[in-house]
Amino acid sequence: MRSVSNRTRAGTLAAIAAFGALFSTGTATAATQLNGHWAPLDRCPVDAPAMLAADGVDTVATCVSSTSASGSITLGNTVVKTGHTDLQLGVLQRGDGTTSLVAPAEGALVADSAEVPGGLLGLMCPSGLPVVSAVCRQITSAELNRITATIEPAGAPRDFDMAAAFTTDVPILTLPVRIHLKNPLLGDTCYIGSTSKPVLLRPKNVTAPELSLQRFAGNGDPDDENGVMGRYTFERADQADTAFAVPGASGCGAGLLDWAVNLKTGLPSAAGKNSVTLDDTSTYFASPYAPSEHAPDEGRALSGFWHSAAR
Repeated sequence: MRSVSNRTRAGTLAAIAAFGALFSTGTATAATQLNGHWAPLDRCPVDAPAMLAADGVDTVATCVSSTSASGSITLGNTVVKTGHTDLQLGVLQRGDGTTSLVAPAEGALVADSAEVPGGLLGLMCPSGLPVVSAVCRQITSAELNRITATIEPAGAPRDFDMAAAFTTDVPILTLPVRIHLKNPLLGDTCYIGSTSKPVLLRPKNVTAPELSLQRFAGNGDPDDENGVMGRYTFERADQADTAFAVPGASGCGAGLLDWAVNLKTGLPSAAGKNSVTLDDTSTYFASPYAPSEHAPDEGRALSGFWHSAAR
């Protein structure tokens, strides 16, 4: 793993880990089960054309996975506990220090749904206003009351700072997102933030990750002496952002309930009154141990090793 510097590789990984829990796309879809040290990287897009084209000298293809079992999001007056999250990406690292990201076909991130405490009753009810009271009277079951919050992308990440990945308390990138509130009575278009007015998250390391390196055979079996693959493991790193503003809701109940959601949750909410935390992340970063030895077909070698690990 030497053609692109180890520091560049580790920096890319830590930066991606910082936003590992910030794109929830619902319950995780089935993935290929992989052997040994490949196991956490079961959705890596190794067959994407850009990954296959990596030559191992000027461009190195790598697989990245970042997971966390828990975290929380505070938006105004509302705190939502998050469950398991899983980010997986292909990363193309170039000798000049630039990178580009390749997402799996089904999307880069999957996560358990996060439930809003109290559901719709807690979000809007009771109310003396007729339009809200009418909605409250319709909440006759747990399913009608249940609200899930899903964080979705609302634009391309920007302002990437490689050096920030090695330290704490420095924003690593700017990440535009919106929060999708899902409930039968709110409709399908209820969002906090939008693509034109997103929530701008700037995650940073709160604690430095613990770093280790594993070598393994192409099929995932451990091989500390002669393994053709190398994997950086970053563990026990917490990330957070406490400085972002949150705009008001839109599209809730065809727009008729936006103000009710905003009133109860305290939105819009100024910077400093909101937060995102991601607890105890585990992040994995794998590529051929010596990429140049596979030139000009490093990307194809990576794909071949990955497929050889399938159970």
